[in-house]
Amino acid sequence: MVKYFSCTGCLKSSWDQVFLAFWQRYPNPYSNHVLTEDIIFREVTPDNCLMSRRLLTKTSRAPRWAERFLPAHMAQKAYIIEDSVVDPQGRTMTTLTWNITHARVMSVQERCVYKVNPENSSWTEIQREAWVSSRLYGLSKAVQEFGLARFKSNVTKTMKGFEFILAKMQGEAPARTLAETATVKARETALAAKVKAKDLASQAQKKQYV
Repeated sequence: MVKYFSCTGCLKSSWDQVFLAFWQRYPNPYSNHVLTEDIIFREVTPDNCLMSRRLLTKTSRAPRWAERFLPAHMAQKAYIIEDSVVDPQGRTMTTLTWNITHARVMSVQERCVYKVNPENSSWTEIQREAWVSSRLYGLSKAVQEFGLARFKSNVTKTMKGFEFILAKMQGEAPARTLAETATVKARETALAAKVKAKDLASQAQKKQYV
């Protein structure tokens, strides 16, 4: 059994800008889990398409219940292969990524097509598909659900990372979204409440010994 997911996103930048941002998207504040990126090969085909293969190293913390199925040195790292084909004439870029580590526990394949948005030629549309599978006997369903949830979360981070790099390329200071601002304020409030609670607990303890 395989879990399938698809979605379509849009970046409010031209295809040419997104194409350039694709190769510059690491590092960014939303991809701290990406440690290294290495080009394995790159060539131009007779029909002027650019073909590339890259090896990405990422941190990939497995859920605690799955760590016992992985070697200790592999439990927190994952190696990803990324193939891409860029057609400058058709203005499309197709990428296919898959993990080459932990594949028995969980395999994630992703296919993305970047093309000019049909409703606005100044924007770029991203069609994304993913397949999550597991060969872990007795736990495959749980692993697939975990993998799908993580993938959906990473899609949001990927889009934010693109927006950050695109804004940086255009010389703009990326602004925080309302949601991010609210999250920061919530953390600050929680921290202040925690400090206050510690102070009150400390005062209460002192009164007991007076």
